[in-house]
Amino acid sequence: MAPAIHVLPAHVARLIAAGEVVSRPLDVVRELVENALDAGATRIEVELAGGGLKLVQVRDNGCGIPADSVQLAAVRHATSKLQPDIRAVDHVTTLGFRGEALWAAAQAGELGLVTRPAAQVGASEVLAHGEHITVSRTSAPAGTTVQVRHLFAGLPARLRTQASPNTEAREITTLVGRYVLHHPGLHWKLTVDGEARLTHAPADHRGAVASVYGALSANRVLNVHQGSVRGVVSRPELTRARRDRMHFSVNGRPIQAPPELEKAVIEGFAELLPVGVAPLCVLDLSVAPEDHNPNVHPAKQVVALADLPGVSARVREAVAAALAEHPLARLAPALIAAPEPGAPVNARNFPELTLVGIYQELYLLAQGEGDLWVIDAHAAHERALYEQFTRELEAAPALELPQPELLHLTPEQTARLHERGEELRRWGLTLEDFGAGLARLRTLPATLAALPVPRLHEQIVEAALGEHPDPRREVLGRLACAPALKAGMLDHGRAEHVLSALSACEQPWACPHGRPTTLRLSERELAHAFGRRNVRDVARGRDEVKR
Repeated sequence: MAPAIHVLPAHVARLIAAGEVVSRPLDVVRELVENALDAGATRIEVELAGGGLKLVQVRDNGCGIPADSVQLAAVRHATSKLQPDIRAVDHVTTLGFRGEALWAAAQAGELGLVTRPAAQVGASEVLAHGEHITVSRTSAPAGTTVQVRHLFAGLPARLRTQASPNTEAREITTLVGRYVLHHPGLHWKLTVDGEARLTHAPADHRGAVASVYGALSANRVLNVHQGSVRGVVSRPELTRARRDRMHFSVNGRPIQAPPELEKAVIEGFAELLPVGVAPLCVLDLSVAPEDHNPNVHPAKQVVALADLPGVSARVREAVAAALAEHPLARLAPALIAAPEPGAPVNARNFPELTLVGIYQELYLLAQGEGDLWVIDAHAAHERALYEQFTRELEAAPALELPQPELLHLTPEQTARLHERGEELRRWGLTLEDFGAGLARLRTLPATLAALPVPRLHEQIVEAALGEHPDPRREVLGRLACAPALKAGMLDHGRAEHVLSALSACEQPWACPHGRPTTLRLSERELAHAFGRRNVRDVARGRDEVKR
């Protein structure tokens, strides 16, 4: 049974009052969907007409509102979700808690509500517009249906500033998609002007990604399941220039993520992502109710986290752990249309490969796990050198230069030196501001000091004080690139060495700059391309996994 609705005392209401919570149809949809989720609904149906200005309807099969409380449903600050105790404000466990949603909708339009708890005989109907509320008895299935009609019809100035119906419908579709992604175990349906725009049957996060973004994206996501972080994150080949497909929720509430959380996901990929791109992710974060405040924005999409650095660290570790559990070799371009390949089930580590040839003195051809592998020797050698430099950097002491060297810095580099000086010293690079646009280089990491790289000192300083947020990775990545094998330098001995070095890497799937080191092609794809239909045309290698 749903708890009884009560009107919050004035001193509690003042703490949670949000101002105007309904300024467009999207706000109505958000509030009503959150009410349905709080009611424990397993099926939620949203219907729009005229972009929501004519009609917003949300139907759910949740617990309903008891008849003895329903007359308070559309009263301001009347709620069953927060106890009338000032301490309850710091322990919010529901998506709604202010008691303003239905009241605000009735102020902006004509509110109709029909509700029945499963154990109650007969349903209740509430009609509200402005401060006028009527309650009557009716019949209806268990659950709640809320309709808001003629939004802003009595507020012509507000009505003229609304977006077009198509624009509002598009943004509401995006909003409902967010709830689908973070609550994938429910039935969802969104209908716009009589047309089903979004439907979803209960599934896991991967299934929700398929409903919202399509099967192609869903086939390229990995499960994240570590501690208080759950969800999915895309493989490195599924990226976008924008961060608009990075989705987070806190205790079930979809939020506008702080940059720290987005940065944590990207840092979890480390070198697997090139600079300037973002993955797709859907991550549900759990925190103690007292460690977050959802009452810092009228739409409740912005939450304040008591330990944002700690939450960010957990996100970073969870993403890195998910990526470490899967082989991340990119799939070679299919020669003809073929079924979408899945990830091998047995490959946590780099597979055992046998060298079968060299192409253009740059690419290695190898076989393993029933597939043909193509390895970019430069990228693979670069990865091996990068990991070697990383190990040696942490083990070797800094090397004092016999004579400190003066280097010219730009104003931006000087500013970064003041920000990063202590971090640079920790891994052996001592650079001191000398004034007048100069800096004095006193020590270098010993593992880098003897590298045969032109303008070595200048390159180290440029990378350390560049725009990249991780100066150590940028320095080591740049210096690993210079001595790595180039086109024309590859022979059989060097090829065997590169293959062996790559197989020993902790992260063999990408070079330090995010380019793939390997591609793999299944025998089935080759057989299809050649038109072969014989006994060898069977699932093997990367085609062997059931999807």
